[in-house]
Amino acid sequence: MAKISKAVVDADLRARVFYALLNDFENDFFKKINDRQYGCILTDKNGVERYIRVGAIVAEEREDMTARELMKSEIKAYNDTQAEKARKAEERARKAEADKAKRAAKAEEKAKAKTEEAE
Repeated sequence: MAKISKAVVDADLRARVFYALLNDFENDFFKKINDRQYGCILTDKNGVERYIRVGAIVAEEREDMTARELMKSEIKAYNDTQAEKARKAEERARKAEADKAKRAAKAEEKAKAKTEEAE
């Protein structure tokens, strides 16, 4: 069996844990680890048992913004970062396509020059 990448495995585990959290799984699914964390054991896509910790982070009170504003700003920052990553990936893909076309044109030019030279 082909080994599945860490990124895919971890994303799947996170999705399953969040699904469990959001869908009120049975009470014994998560075990209390300490005052800040609960955990569970899941088998990943590679068939390996994994320990997943879920922690609660309480943001500090701020004088410059409300809790709602802070949450909104963190969501916006995440979305902006993801959009920037997507834009850069698209840019890289366009550049790679242009570079590929340049290489193909150059190779064609060389082949044409060799053909003319041979005549």
